[in-house]
Amino acid sequence: MNPYIMSVLLSSLSIGTIITLSSNHWFLAWIGLELNTLAIIPLMAEMHHPRATEAATKYFLTQSMASALLLFATTLNAWYTGEWTIMNMQASTPMIMLTVALLIKLAVAPFHLWLPDVIQGLSLTTCLILLTWQKLAPLALLIQISPEVNSTLIIFMGTLSLLVGGWGGLNQPHMRKIMAFSSIAHLGWMIIVVPYLPNLTQLNLLMYLLMTSSLFLTMMALQTTTMNKMASSWMKNFPLFSTTMIILMSLGGLPPMSGFLPKWMILEELVKQNMTPLAVLAIALTLLTLFFYLRLSYITSLTTSPSPLNSKLMWRLKLNLNPTTTPLIIMSMMLLPISPSIINLM
Repeated sequence: MNPYIMSVLLSSLSIGTIITLSSNHWFLAWIGLELNTLAIIPLMAEMHHPRATEAATKYFLTQSMASALLLFATTLNAWYTGEWTIMNMQASTPMIMLTVALLIKLAVAPFHLWLPDVIQGLSLTTCLILLTWQKLAPLALLIQISPEVNSTLIIFMGTLSLLVGGWGGLNQPHMRKIMAFSSIAHLGWMIIVVPYLPNLTQLNLLMYLLMTSSLFLTMMALQTTTMNKMASSWMKNFPLFSTTMIILMSLGGLPPMSGFLPKWMILEELVKQNMTPLAVLAIALTLLTLFFYLRLSYITSLTTSPSPLNSKLMWRLKLNLNPTTTPLIIMSMMLLPISPSIINLM
């Protein structure tokens, strides 16, 4: 793609998110979401492949439906209240419609079916944008309306996302689909605590962005898109390949790594809110996601795939390592010791 066109699209993507984050008016927030959606569609279709075109079409139709539902809900709320302010959502029907529209944009279960198919047809760079940057604007709106949100609906969909995210990724051989279901499961953790403590949702989002970005940058450097390629990537860059296992363990939420921090704090908050059965259910459903992280870690660390003799020469290839990869990997693994400071900041 022409670098000038790429810069325009990325600038539009950033401006759309910034408009949504900084707006106090529902119509401006809707404009930011639409600008965000229209800017990423050319990035999806840049490969000129039928799968990329299919992914861009599916994404456009899904996001258009969610945007139309959001605009209708905000218009109905303005009819009831007489204003377009984001913080003034008093009617229950527009509130439920608005929550559903935001959950469709976030690909929260049961509105998740579009995400794995869309992800599978994209490049790794576009997948990274879709799974990280595109979550910011809808989740920020969901956090802003959290005092008025229907807690029963949110908790049910968050628990269902934990189940679907863990169950759907169990038998997937493609890394992009695994990361799509991982995103669904992490969004389940984020939204079950939105009615009680939105700051924990922001912390979980930050940790998710760090871990997902570091893993995708590692996959781009090693050029791995399937589990078989992951198993043979040790010949390309062994030190970088070795950190992949630790990043996967951090995504699973095992204690020494940074990914354990938000899950631990969310479980603690759920127990404080007398939601102990929900906390136990969340722990049980997390074991499903932990299984495919452990399977990937086993492949990356304890097996050597059969390979032809000339594949040993892969270490001669020069890898283009992004300069932000190393600090992202360090933060996605080693933030747990400073958790008291993070808690104090919250």
